[in-house]
Amino acid sequence: MTVHRKRHVGAVALTAPVVLALGLAACGSDDAGGTDGATGAAGDGGGDRSISVAVVGNPQMEDIASLTPEYFTAETGIDVEFTILEEQQLREITTRDVGAGGGQFDVVMTGLYEAPQFGENGWLLDLTEYAENDEAYDVDDIIPAVRTGLSTENGYWASPFYAESSFLMYRQDVLDEAGITMPDQPTWDEVAEIARTVDSDEMAGICLRGKPGWGDLGASLTTVVNTFGGTWWAANEDGSIGEAKITDPGFTEALNFYVDLIQDAGQDDAANSSFNECLNQYQQGSVAMWYDATVAAGLLEADDSPVKGQNGYAVAPVKETDASGWLWAWSLAIPATSSDPDTAWEFISWATSAEYIETAGENLPGGWAAVPPGTRTSTYENPSYQEAAAAFADKTLEAMEAAPIDDPGTEPRPGLPGVQFVGVPEFQDVGTRCTQEFSAAISGGQSVDAALESCQQIASSVSTR
Repeated sequence: MTVHRKRHVGAVALTAPVVLALGLAACGSDDAGGTDGATGAAGDGGGDRSISVAVVGNPQMEDIASLTPEYFTAETGIDVEFTILEEQQLREITTRDVGAGGGQFDVVMTGLYEAPQFGENGWLLDLTEYAENDEAYDVDDIIPAVRTGLSTENGYWASPFYAESSFLMYRQDVLDEAGITMPDQPTWDEVAEIARTVDSDEMAGICLRGKPGWGDLGASLTTVVNTFGGTWWAANEDGSIGEAKITDPGFTEALNFYVDLIQDAGQDDAANSSFNECLNQYQQGSVAMWYDATVAAGLLEADDSPVKGQNGYAVAPVKETDASGWLWAWSLAIPATSSDPDTAWEFISWATSAEYIETAGENLPGGWAAVPPGTRTSTYENPSYQEAAAAFADKTLEAMEAAPIDDPGTEPRPGLPGVQFVGVPEFQDVGTRCTQEFSAAISGGQSVDAALESCQQIASSVSTR
């Protein structure tokens, strides 16, 4: 049994200048050193050991914070202090903390973009021996594509809490009333036509991310850019970043399409919307369709969801490619600076285990539909989950398997891996700065052409060609 595997999308080569780029990106954020998210959800259990954990503020992480005191701390005597942060804020703070050796956290939440790079930089502990020696963890139960994405030839850097692709969610009852049938594999042109048809004063046609951040607006938009034939950069023959391609036809057409669709038939306050904002609007009946992470389906079909049983699901819309859905896993890692890595692993082992999924299914208000998906084969073999997640479980797995991680666009770009991101350190800063420009175009604060020109300059500044 081994988890030392070469990344399926190609390992990121981290040279000294690359390390510096990551460090500068972290130091350049506008947040001061403190953590101003929600803190301390499970830190008062009276245990004799304690750890500090930074996670993203999505519903599944709020769920584990609520379950930890009774189902982990009470059993182990380990107090867990959670710091729950918005996605972009989490990335800024954890990058700065693990990169600068701040030692603020024993466990940090990372994804497929960060974990391999941070690990190769020496910022994270290799979890291989922990995983192999922990019978309760069962590393072979983890879905291979996810495990591979969190590994390099030199280590297994994070354990997945939930994993996802992206697809289109829509209100079946709304489309039925309008006499519209959603294609099994819709094109973006078909989705746009449906969105504009059902858009009304009471219900927007579609919700799309517009909040700045490479993992917010950048994630959704990049899948659209890929399938429209665009790319952030060309790849040099040696796999390094080549010429910036932001003002080329593929990227330009994609951004114009995205902005026009939001402005014609999108949700209110789109420039400030990401996953959580679209989730709220969809559950409140304010939007008819939503393109986003497959993990959202479990929340829409949860026992306590107001739209349970009213939804249809379709694969990620395409234009020029055969598939466009992304691949992602929010995962738990141990910074190299942790003062108690054994205790940190004890928490990770429980939080990412089949045991936790069972605990969540039996105790969360949302029931089995709301458990963390996409990480373990055993989840999809569980009869309780199969029944609760019948509307979306198979489509989630199909979407993850179809994610075009080796060739996300219409032209090869070896050395620049990733579907909804570009897996090189420079993308963290470039993607964040460019999405600020694109978000301003969505809000009407500037033209699309101006946003493209600004981003072209930003992306060109790191080109090696």
